[in-house]
Amino acid sequence: MSKTTSIHARPLSPHLQIYRLIPTMLMSIIHRITGGALYFGIVLFVVWVAAAAASKEAFDLVNAVYGSWFGRLVLFGFTWALLHHMVGGLRHLVWDTGRALGKATSTRMAKASIVISVILTVLVWIAGYAVRGGF
Repeated sequence: MSKTTSIHARPLSPHLQIYRLIPTMLMSIIHRITGGALYFGIVLFVVWVAAAAASKEAFDLVNAVYGSWFGRLVLFGFTWALLHHMVGGLRHLVWDTGRALGKATSTRMAKASIVISVILTVLVWIAGYAVRGGF
């Protein structure tokens, strides 16, 4: 048996500097980020429920924090993350059936998922304020 003494340069794995960012790739990344953000949102929900169980003062404090402009911004972001993750999940469910896997169709679905999630978020917040009686 002979040993090879020449050293061949091994190819590097592709990385983000090689790939061009396309809508389906971006939606995949955002889907993972929103999935992680949902964990944070559940913590907010648990804090709210725990405050309700603790005392009226604790519940009022949490409601005041969540009702501030910053709290509402965070809750708006959580709502968008939840709805965007849901729409992305539905997109993947369609793909799991073997449909809409073509390049043009999957790109349209990726672009539509961001638009649909933003529209649904705004509609949910409009409905929430309508039920609540305004701002």
